[in-house]
Amino acid sequence: MLRKRVITALWGIPLLVATIWFDTPLPWFTILVAICGVLAVYEFYRLVEASAVPPLTYVGLLWTLLFIASRDSDLLSILEPRFDLNLLTPLLLTSAVMLPLIWLLWRVPREKAFTSWAWTIAGIIYIGWLLSHLVTIRGLDDGRNWVFLALFTTFASDTAAFFTGRALGRHKLAPQISPGKTWEGAIGGLFGAVLVSLFFLLPTPVHLQLTWWQAIPLGLLVSIFGQLGDLVESLFKRNMGVKDASQLIPGHGGVLDRMDSVVFTCIVVYYYVIWVMQ
Repeated sequence: MLRKRVITALWGIPLLVATIWFDTPLPWFTILVAICGVLAVYEFYRLVEASAVPPLTYVGLLWTLLFIASRDSDLLSILEPRFDLNLLTPLLLTSAVMLPLIWLLWRVPREKAFTSWAWTIAGIIYIGWLLSHLVTIRGLDDGRNWVFLALFTTFASDTAAFFTGRALGRHKLAPQISPGKTWEGAIGGLFGAVLVSLFFLLPTPVHLQLTWWQAIPLGLLVSIFGQLGDLVESLFKRNMGVKDASQLIPGHGGVLDRMDSVVFTCIVVYYYVIWVMQ
């Protein structure tokens, strides 16, 4: 399993870096986030459907795609002369709530209609809405480097937690949710995230205008919320009675398994930048 994880990372990380770095002439990063979001929400709905609740999968896939695409400033410039962009997000949220409800009037079995609707909305908000903030970060000043910080600080936290937990883990973090996670691993994740966040202070091509006292709390927040996101997905999978969302990514499980931390940490980084850094 570890060998597969390493091999997947060796080809996956260069592809990710290239997609973030070279975002023209096509919005490659938005395309990548959209693909990951659609695959993740599809896995989410497959797990829900296995529990005998049929969500409106195609509605969820479409609105997840729309939420992610709606945060790309270059794509929005096409609409701007004809449409008030301030209305776009409320319109998407409103339609995501209303249209599935109307659809359910003609769908059977009707006794599970509102449960189906709730799970459909859950997938759209949990993955589509939260993950769309990653595209918004890319559109900020120094957005490319902020995306690198958000993703690689999250990856560092996950990796450090994994190896520290394997080597030193003794005390269970949340045994009823994820028996493999330990407090020692969680603390290791904090250190890993902080070290990588401090890397962005160095004079490199991904340098950010951060101080030590801005980078350290940000690294801690990314690690804390990333691990909480991981636990949230673990709780969801435990409720559904599965170990992994799928086997799409060798050694890593499914796309949802890889995005569970990112959907939380991109929110943290986005609001940290617009509230603390500006």
